[in-house]
Amino acid sequence: MLTWRAQDVSRMESVRIQVSGNRIRANGRIVAAATASNPAFGAYYDVQTDETGTTKRLGITVTQAERERVISIARDEENMWLVTDHQGEHRAAYNGALDVDVVFSPFFNALPIRRLGMHERADSVTLPVVYVNVPDMSIVAATVSYSSTGGPEIKLHSPVAETTVKVDDEGFIVDYPGLAELI
Repeated sequence: MLTWRAQDVSRMESVRIQVSGNRIRANGRIVAAATASNPAFGAYYDVQTDETGTTKRLGITVTQAERERVISIARDEENMWLVTDHQGEHRAAYNGALDVDVVFSPFFNALPIRRLGMHERADSVTLPVVYVNVPDMSIVAATVSYSSTGGPEIKLHSPVAETTVKVDDEGFIVDYPGLAELI
């Protein structure tokens, strides 16, 4: 079980993680108070990777005072993503993405870091991702870049941040400046 708290706003994330080889199954929750740019919301997610550590599926529910929204995202054998939401279903490649990233969550950055061993060796990669914005539940194709010297510090560039995160020996985020820190 890992729990992060935001450094400058009232927001927390807690996730139960089950690891089996490269497979991960995680159930987490993000709870956020209202800010100048976002209403108060709660998000519950369930994510599963396959034997290679790539995201297989994500279910996410976001609850706000006036409504609740649910999205299901699943990758098929052709590496296409089936997105099911309140508007129905659609299938897209999202530029060949193998990973999903959820804004406000340090957990989702750990998935490609662990899959690629960025916490164990020097490497630089730019990855396409299925990018989920909460609380509005919009989904877009985006890219996230990681650059590591093989230690606990990894440079990260995403649609919302350019920073250096710190990870533990297993590749999970310990400190994400401007977003959250592990408690």
